[in-house]
Amino acid sequence: MLLFMHKNLISVKISEEACLLSHEYRDRIYIRKDILLKLAEYTELNQTSLLSYCGLNLMKHKDILEGLEKKGFITKTEEPWGSKKIIKFKITQKGREFSTLILEPYEEVFPRKEKETNR
Repeated sequence: MLLFMHKNLISVKISEEACLLSHEYRDRIYIRKDILLKLAEYTELNQTSLLSYCGLNLMKHKDILEGLEKKGFITKTEEPWGSKKIIKFKITQKGREFSTLILEPYEEVFPRKEKETNR
């Protein structure tokens, strides 16, 4: 356990696991899979919900969404909402097939690293 000292008092305790979890890295292929699976599950999601469900940041991951759209795996629509617009995403049939035929078998062969429980 890591301890941070301030004026000879222990002010905050942070476990090593919490430190490690805050810096987890997810391969781009798994990010793509997560996006496609969420869209398949919900049929359509607005941008905010999709990013939230997948644990993504628009600034960091916008290129992944654009790539999936450009390749025809998802569609993006913009709907006016007052002076603003709502951006919505849907998975295409091509995206469903790609997820089923490519991404799911990939994860079976190369599973994501699971958290160690005996720490």
